[in-house]
Amino acid sequence: MKAFFRQNRLFAICGILAVVIVLIAVFAPWIAPHDPYETIMQNALRPPSAEYPCGTDQLGRCELSRIIYGTRASLEMTLTLVVIVFAAGTFLGMAAGYFGGAVDAVIMRISDMMISFPGMVLAIAIAGMLGPSLFNTVIALAVVSWTKYARLSRSLVLKIKNSVYISAAVVTGARTGRVLGGYVVPNIIPTMIVTAAMDVGTMMLELAALSFLGLGAQPPTPEWGLMLNEGRQYLQTAPWLMLFPGIAIFMVVSVFNLMGDGLRDILDPRQD
Repeated sequence: MKAFFRQNRLFAICGILAVVIVLIAVFAPWIAPHDPYETIMQNALRPPSAEYPCGTDQLGRCELSRIIYGTRASLEMTLTLVVIVFAAGTFLGMAAGYFGGAVDAVIMRISDMMISFPGMVLAIAIAGMLGPSLFNTVIALAVVSWTKYARLSRSLVLKIKNSVYISAAVVTGARTGRVLGGYVVPNIIPTMIVTAAMDVGTMMLELAALSFLGLGAQPPTPEWGLMLNEGRQYLQTAPWLMLFPGIAIFMVVSVFNLMGDGLRDILDPRQD
């Protein structure tokens, strides 16, 4: 264990920080000093103090408590989004690469059509049609994000599709499911996992961006992008309303991005 930590310090440190972030999200009700939904108008826009380390918002709610609870909302939706696009994109790309023909043509043409639109603009349009909510935001981003995983998994499958061991498995009578599960998936899954890990930070930023635009989380839900949106009109009089949620987003995104880099070095050390 010590040797692993010594050889992979970046991944180990960021992994520990990621666990801390997850624990904050899980134990938010016990960590938050105040009720994030409690409004006390006489405490509105108080600057940071001993009682309210991150100040209060325009409704007198504890900003630190809302940031802590925001960890839960942001992390839960981000991981849900990553799992959806990882599973859907990998499956579709694997099917396109292995079966080829009409299956490949249909999946790749749909992928080409999705890529022809600017991703964030299309996500905004889809979220706008579905209605503002965190769940609809996840759906919108999943619709525009799966193509990356589909194309990557397809290219990986095409590289190994004609390998000797896969041909031998087919000749010996192995069923398609056995070939895909026993030979194809183990060869492509490390690269796909690395890609998913490195996308956690990006997905979190995109979810926060849509919430900032009013298409994601809705009041009074404590979510970092929504908190930035609510605090922007008080930027000059109460800058802490944007400062502390911005710091939270920066720190969490940086941790998961660096952890993804470390995981890439472990699973694919040949990649620069």
